[in-house]
Amino acid sequence: MQKGFAFQLDAVDGAARAGVLTTPHGSVPTPLFMPVATMAGVKGVEIERVREAGAGMVLGNAYHLHLRPGEVVVEQGGGLARFMGWNGPTLTDSGGFQVFSLAQQVKVTEEGAFFRSHVDGAAVAFTPEASMRIQERIGADVAMQLDHVVALPNERKVVEDAMRRSLRWADRCRAAHTRSDQAVFAIVQGGLDAELRQESAERLRAMDFPGYAVGGLSVGEGPEAMDATLRVTTPHLPSDKPRYLMGVGQPRDIIEAVAAGIDMFDCVLPTRCGRTGLAYSFNGLVRIKNARYATEQQPLEEGCPCVACRHSTSYIRHLFLAGEMLGPILASIHNLTFYQRLIARLRAAIVAGEFAATRHDLLKRCGAGGPGDENA
Repeated sequence: MQKGFAFQLDAVDGAARAGVLTTPHGSVPTPLFMPVATMAGVKGVEIERVREAGAGMVLGNAYHLHLRPGEVVVEQGGGLARFMGWNGPTLTDSGGFQVFSLAQQVKVTEEGAFFRSHVDGAAVAFTPEASMRIQERIGADVAMQLDHVVALPNERKVVEDAMRRSLRWADRCRAAHTRSDQAVFAIVQGGLDAELRQESAERLRAMDFPGYAVGGLSVGEGPEAMDATLRVTTPHLPSDKPRYLMGVGQPRDIIEAVAAGIDMFDCVLPTRCGRTGLAYSFNGLVRIKNARYATEQQPLEEGCPCVACRHSTSYIRHLFLAGEMLGPILASIHNLTFYQRLIARLRAAIVAGEFAATRHDLLKRCGAGGPGDENA
């Protein structure tokens, strides 16, 4: 482990795990959900509200921060946490997914990824070594290796080549990284192929990283395929190190991933859905702008401690229809709070040895939880 970095398991129930992740900027219980602060800001939500929602760790993105404002500016601001006014642990994604999903004219070679910025069209080179330099200057507690992400489903040869390249890049990231107070996590690739996932996990495990992520999912495959991939991957990861499922997801996805032994999550859905008028609850999804809520005097969810639930659903609906920016802000805060409450319930169930029953109940009540479902 790097200086100031540790992971401790407190309880295990089946494959589900409850622990504590310790970093130089503090400790956070696991399972944990990281709100996404892509460019050093959680969209539409002031950082203290993120803390009030129950978050213990947030995620930034090296690709976006490199383009704007630049890692030098973040470094001069005291590193990511201080720059954004966050008093807690942080993690930076290396940008591999953003190269795949956002960049223009992408060319991937053994050396690295070469592309045009989606912001201004400037030429950018992301090599494993460059990614480590950028993330070291950004200064998050956890940096991610640069990996090669491809769409799913895909031809096995394409997936295999990307997985093997990611392994070689992981080794280069480990060799290039020099910051003693920052941990680097490896990323397991291999698409939906059980053999490739197993090989990736075992070879990365032999490199002895401080933590391991499962990447390359939530890129077009269905939830059942994701579940199956996790079940064949996590048994090959070290039991004494944190496991992180990148970019996932819906409440149902998180519940099932915890059941498969995943400890860490991030996703843009809480704020993205909030901005469009979709609110999560333990009774299903609330479509705030629906006419049925025009006179609804109850909050988005009874018992929710967030600032949004101090108001009626009718009021928040009015804000959306009136074009007031406060509506999306309140809905985003509510969703961030819901995700932290969900994670807290899962952790409590693991510690109590009641995970199976809690999993069943949560899947029944809010497990679908996607934009295609709503509170009946």
